[in-house]
Amino acid sequence: MKPRILISTGGGNAANYLAAVEAAGGVGEARYLPTPDLSYDGLLLTGGDDMDPALFGQENQGSRGIDRARDEAELALLDAFLGADKPVLAICRGHQVVNVWLGGDLIQDLGPNLVPFHRQDEPGDRIHPVRAAEGSLLHRLYGPMFPVNSSHHQALGRLGRGLTVSARSEGGVIEAVEHDTLPLISVQFHPERMTGALARPDTVDGGEIFRAFLELCG
Repeated sequence: MKPRILISTGGGNAANYLAAVEAAGGVGEARYLPTPDLSYDGLLLTGGDDMDPALFGQENQGSRGIDRARDEAELALLDAFLGADKPVLAICRGHQVVNVWLGGDLIQDLGPNLVPFHRQDEPGDRIHPVRAAEGSLLHRLYGPMFPVNSSHHQALGRLGRGLTVSARSEGGVIEAVEHDTLPLISVQFHPERMTGALARPDTVDGGEIFRAFLELCG
């Protein structure tokens, strides 16, 4: 039986996430503000706008598009799924939500020296290399250095409890983390836009990450 994945979104088009889950062998169901439902085999937290900085003890210093209801819903989802030891794949905003859930904080704006390497004003992703820590999941999947996409202006700051950095960009931005004990895959880039019909010759195949996640989901 195919693993069922709950996909938490900001209410927009979730087609890329659904397609990536399906291509990897799962069945995704995308919802805005879902309540915790542990009948699913795993949870996917998607990209989107910024978290409320009050949730990590900061004044607003460049955060935008804040949806406090989504923040609270996704923190509750993490309580439920990781509390039950069910796998979570966190992407972009989701990667940041995980860090805050574990007591970390965020860099609210990367600033003019780093933002251009991770985001561009015209449509499309920014492509850049990342370096994976030896022994990490990304190192096993892609090797020590590989190209990915990005579209963000925030990043992880102080790491949450139990997290280890598993990949960084050349500018030092945290691109992926792993947890000491929890079944978590968390990345800043967008693997759903690097696989299937959206596979591109200038990045690795993001589908490898979805397949690794579904293996965790059993």
